Amino acid sequence: MLDLFGDPSPGSPRLLAEGAWLLPGFATGPGRALLTAIGTVAGHTPFRQMETPGGGRMSVAMTSCGHLGWLTDRSGYRYGVVDPVTGQPWPTMPLILAELAARAAGAAGYPGFQPDSCLINRYAPGTRMGLHQDRDEADMAHPIVSVSLGLPAIFLFGGRTRTGPVQRVPLHHGDIVVWGGPSRRFYHGVAPVAAGEHPLAGPFRYNLTFRRAG
Repeated sequence: MLDLFGDPSPGSPRLLAEGAWLLPGFATGPGRALLTAIGTVAGHTPFRQMETPGGGRMSVAMTSCGHLGWLTDRSGYRYGVVDPVTGQPWPTMPLILAELAARAAGAAGYPGFQPDSCLINRYAPGTRMGLHQDRDEADMAHPIVSVSLGLPAIFLFGGRTRTGPVQRVPLHHGDIVVWGGPSRRFYHGVAPVAAGEHPLAGPFRYNLTFRRAG
């Protein structure tokens, strides 16, 4: 069987904080196949700019796959088994995505990770993600695995409070950040994405965020 992943980490891992690692280029090899999988998911559950509890619209377009999908609307932030746009369950997580998440988590010191949710964010130039915590999951013992594809971005990685110091971490196509344990609830976000054209992803940055939500 063809190994789509190839060399699992062409760059040296970088410790960002206790329990948090940057894995440079970990997903570069299967990048084209990962983008194909994203297209398949979006064909069933289209990207959309979700409404926030305050009534605004997120600048980033989103969709999900796996048993649970992440949702936001005036009712708040939560996970659900049904896409409210299609009225159908979220698509099954493509095997290549689940395998990548498990391998990345293992490389960062979190063996046995089995995600049941993958939130897919599509960033157009100028879009951003404000500092926030991932805290809607039922069990915080599992890490977050975040895969970057397409245009580069600056990942903002803070600490336990929104007002604390923030690292500005450049992310490129194929880079993965994994955080858990002591840093599981650290604040994080993405600075506005600069305009550009990626040979595989075109004018977009895609971010795959894997979680054990249920």
